[in-house]
Amino acid sequence: MAETKFPTALRGSDVPPQAVKTNYPEPFASKVAGRVKRRLGEAFGLKNFGVNLTHLAPGAVSSIRHHHAKQDEFIYIVEGEAILITDAGETAMKPGDCAGFRAGSGDAHQLVNRGAREVIYLEIGDRTQGEVVVYPDDDLAMAVIDGKMRFTHKNGRPY
Repeated sequence: MAETKFPTALRGSDVPPQAVKTNYPEPFASKVAGRVKRRLGEAFGLKNFGVNLTHLAPGAVSSIRHHHAKQDEFIYIVEGEAILITDAGETAMKPGDCAGFRAGSGDAHQLVNRGAREVIYLEIGDRTQGEVVVYPDDDLAMAVIDGKMRFTHKNGRPY
């Protein structure tokens, strides 16, 4: 079987947007409807970490507020202004600002675009196996099982 050939370099905006907008079940999927991701890491065949070029329309959110048990996450604002919401409160972020979320810290986070312009940011995270994601504000839980995200209610009942 021939090995897939990946590019050495490309323009991030040339990577097609993610076909499936979100894996969240409703009612959570509609909350991230204004988010568009371009999976830059996958365009190069990266296996150990992911890199997304993410666009948030005005009024959009990056995700349901969450924290990771096993995977680190890092964000870097490229364009626009966003509000980072964490357990510590709200932080205004502008181009050049970045934030990191250490696995197991328990600090839930989310970006919100409250402005009139689109926000563009890089989102980088590792792919440590056995990930569990906690959503403290919502009746939602997620675990990666056999490489697939499985969403349930907090009591374990599937969506």
